[in-house]
Amino acid sequence: MSKKVRKAVIAAAGMGTRFLPQTKAMPKEMLPIIDRPVIQLVVESAVEAGIEDIIIVTGATKRAIEDHFDRSIEFEAELRSKGKDSAADTIKSIAELANFIYIRQKGDVKGNAVPVINAEHLIGDEPFMYFFADDFYTGEVSYAKQLLDAYEKTGKSVIALREISDEDTKRYGVVGIKKELGDGLYQIDGYYEKPGPENAPSRLACVCGYVLSPEVMKHLSMDKISPRGEVEMAQAINDLSLSDEVFGLVIKGTYHDTGSPELYMQTLVEIALEDDKYGEGFKEFLRSKL
Repeated sequence: MSKKVRKAVIAAAGMGTRFLPQTKAMPKEMLPIIDRPVIQLVVESAVEAGIEDIIIVTGATKRAIEDHFDRSIEFEAELRSKGKDSAADTIKSIAELANFIYIRQKGDVKGNAVPVINAEHLIGDEPFMYFFADDFYTGEVSYAKQLLDAYEKTGKSVIALREISDEDTKRYGVVGIKKELGDGLYQIDGYYEKPGPENAPSRLACVCGYVLSPEVMKHLSMDKISPRGEVEMAQAINDLSLSDEVFGLVIKGTYHDTGSPELYMQTLVEIALEDDKYGEGFKEFLRSKL
């Protein structure tokens, strides 16, 4: 029987240069999606799946992330003194979502596998989830819960997948398919970082994150540097798939990416249009402008 997945690592150490000068002092992970920062949406998905410990790997100028998920007793008291109990309860509930642990990313080498390597001593010999703080899904069931359900079914590592266009194979890591198991679940045969349409083995790309067995740690090292000069999860998962079963799950829901200003604006508009409170008014506003 597989161990219970209790921990999640969230990568939040990037500099956010695409959003400068906004991100000079404010982390890109704190960019607002109406009234919640992007990273909170990622955390909430993990918590919905039953995650108890959230390990956030940060860098310089990221203190705002810690402050956001911390209690603010004086602020809560001030809100209550003004009769804004609902707002105070909301602020308090954010700090109570999970147990938050923060570590600084270390090492001169960059890459999306570095946060996991830095957090290895906190993960221990346990399965864990790993997310990026700039893309996510919305839908009836959180994408983290969908991944976790697939992990409990297979007992093996599972990565989140979405179907992409030929052109997008230049932007995403793409998986090879060994076996189709139904309902969006596949056993994968290799993981290839940004292969391009000529070399891509499928049109299924890895997005958002993973639930990983502890065996993946055997394939992670700061010395395993890719041709792009980075330590990449694609290589580790590709190596893991050669020695063990690895699965991919096409996530049900709407995919959102906030990794660039253009994609962030698209995400903000998409979510605002679906919002119960602001959606109808926002639709009328857009119609008046278009």
